Amino acid sequence: MVSIRQSHLISDPTSFSQWLNLLEQPEATQQALLDVFTFCQQFEKASLVEEGKEIVEILVELNMDSETLVTAFLTPFFLADLLEIDNVKKHFSNDVANLLTGVSQMAALGALSFQGKGSTQIDNIRRMLLAMVEDVRAVVIKLAQQVCLLRVLKNATEEERVIAAKETDNIFAPLANRLGIGQLKWELEDLSLRYLHPSDYKSIAKQLDDKRLGREKYMTEMVSLVKEKMTEAGINAQVYGRPKHIYSIYKKMQNKNYEFDQLFDIRAMRVVVDQLQDCYAALGIVHTNWRHLNKEFDDYIATPKSNGYQSIHTVVFGPEGKTVEIQIRTEAMHQDAELGVAAHWLYKEGALPGKNSGYEQKISWLRKLLQWQEEVVDDREFAEELKNQVVEDRVYVFTPRGDIVDLPTGSTPLDFAYYIHSNVGHRCIGAKVFGKIVPFTHALSTGDQVEILTQKEPNPSRDWLNPALGYVKSSRARSKIHHWFKQQDRDKNQVAGKEILDTELAKLDLTYKDLTPALERFNLHHIEDLMVAVGAGDVRLLQLLNFLQNKHADTDEMPKFRRHSRGHAQSKGDKNGIVVDGVGSLMSHVAKCCQPVPGDLICGYITQGRGIAVHRVDCEQLSQLKHTHPERLIDVSWSQDVANCYEITIRIEAHDRPALMRDISAVLANEKVNVLNMNMQTNTANQSALFEMKLEVSDLSKLNKLLAKISQIDGVFEAKRFH
Repeated sequence: MVSIRQSHLISDPTSFSQWLNLLEQPEATQQALLDVFTFCQQFEKASLVEEGKEIVEILVELNMDSETLVTAFLTPFFLADLLEIDNVKKHFSNDVANLLTGVSQMAALGALSFQGKGSTQIDNIRRMLLAMVEDVRAVVIKLAQQVCLLRVLKNATEEERVIAAKETDNIFAPLANRLGIGQLKWELEDLSLRYLHPSDYKSIAKQLDDKRLGREKYMTEMVSLVKEKMTEAGINAQVYGRPKHIYSIYKKMQNKNYEFDQLFDIRAMRVVVDQLQDCYAALGIVHTNWRHLNKEFDDYIATPKSNGYQSIHTVVFGPEGKTVEIQIRTEAMHQDAELGVAAHWLYKEGALPGKNSGYEQKISWLRKLLQWQEEVVDDREFAEELKNQVVEDRVYVFTPRGDIVDLPTGSTPLDFAYYIHSNVGHRCIGAKVFGKIVPFTHALSTGDQVEILTQKEPNPSRDWLNPALGYVKSSRARSKIHHWFKQQDRDKNQVAGKEILDTELAKLDLTYKDLTPALERFNLHHIEDLMVAVGAGDVRLLQLLNFLQNKHADTDEMPKFRRHSRGHAQSKGDKNGIVVDGVGSLMSHVAKCCQPVPGDLICGYITQGRGIAVHRVDCEQLSQLKHTHPERLIDVSWSQDVANCYEITIRIEAHDRPALMRDISAVLANEKVNVLNMNMQTNTANQSALFEMKLEVSDLSKLNKLLAKISQIDGVFEAKRFH
């Protein structure tokens, strides 16, 4: 439920000292906050001061340290671009500056709520992950800031409220849950529900209010009874009723198709004891005195949740036969449940929890995710996996040694093997669940004990990559399998790539030194890597040449192919949009062997009786003509006013599935591309499909955009230009 802001209790809101006293912080912390308030007054932004105070209030409830509170107060000013990092370092500290940088990078998380994710956005997400690992306080500050944002949006437009609520529901609330910060998770969920489903929110809130007095009276009596039983048994326990937040009620009503009156945990209480053994002793007392519902019993102490949450949940029939949910936990478990990672900043430096603590488990999760992203080739896979790791439902299985592994729902033994280690997955030849052999396609369930059978040498199967066969669920495992096959083909691809580059460099009178700028563009480290990428088809030759052309466009040392580019001819072209340099408009036609389109690097060849044939510079037939009749080559370029459509053939390789043709047709229709001809071949043995389509496109950028969208269709392995 939404907490009451301390600043509302101040008779004079401008009295910062009065507000500080209400926080009840140590004198040093109060002085630090007073200093930052004095510093920020220079900006004369009262609204940002109020926002900073509100974020601080939230973090005070989480018992965050002085440095975090100072950063929280500065956050609105930094996000409004009123502060520079150097200025923060000068007036405060490097740690505060680093925290502010981490908070600003956390904004990348919201992008995961939407579809389009370019490489720049993925880089932002990677930097955000680094910030979370280096100092997880940054994510706590960002979550608190998100709470403040949702609070003030009640007066915003519906569009603004819905966008922020979806961002919160998809990413920020699940992240707060993953990190175990219950206080922030509940408010984020309630506020997002309020904006996304206002009628449901109001209905539940009204029913809670209507029944509040009767429920409070009932709970007071039940708490007294439980407390009395604990005292009689000699167990020191705090017993109290707890509010049920609206979002959890809504989700339970949706998931189980319940009406409000059918819920078991509208009446809920918590028993907090001193020691672990007291939890089970308290459970025995509760079950001895009140009949319980077996199906509503969960022991999260024996099997903690992935975010480290530990507690015993049970539902009993109290007086008058009404159901009451009772949670039993120790004080340490309670702190972890309420504060999550934030709880561990209560410890002095050097006294952080041990390796097996919930804090270390959460940071370990972040580190594993960060380490895995270095292996990923496809940015879309990384973004999908990150979102799945934060949001998707999980299953919790055990290794033979009893370690817990959490995986996406529907994961198979192969997903489990690749989660343990890449080599375990590569060498996997079988799997056992509870000692019994299961197929690779077996869907794991929570509580399964999984053992992987391996051989000495790695030998993955390409069938594992076929989504229709169901061998792997996670993009993480799929990416590691794909990476293994690419590594096996590296030597072969390097030889093929070198041959291609040698030929093209000779044509264009370039050297390998001219390719150096392309390494950074394609995220490669060495020329050998570029050879492999070209040989494997990960970097297309025309893509490379176009990059080099644009890179040198404004320099005096341009590659010789520069003159063939589109948009630098000042003369009007012929009906095909072709200008013959230095001659004027002559009859020309587009060569059918390579089918160039505007944006391609082109060269002309004077034919006998058919005018000038225009080829792509990488056309194999043009290469032969250069050797036989070099005197017939002529420089041509695309006119600036090209408005034609050009025929082009593309090839699509995909897994054959129902509705595949419909999905491809939808993309073609959305891109307004005219299909002239299409051939389709299917292979029932490996369930694959091969399409060859002749299309009309206006230029290269249109074609590249189309191929990129087709490549994103589920089941499509590759979409490329045929010639």
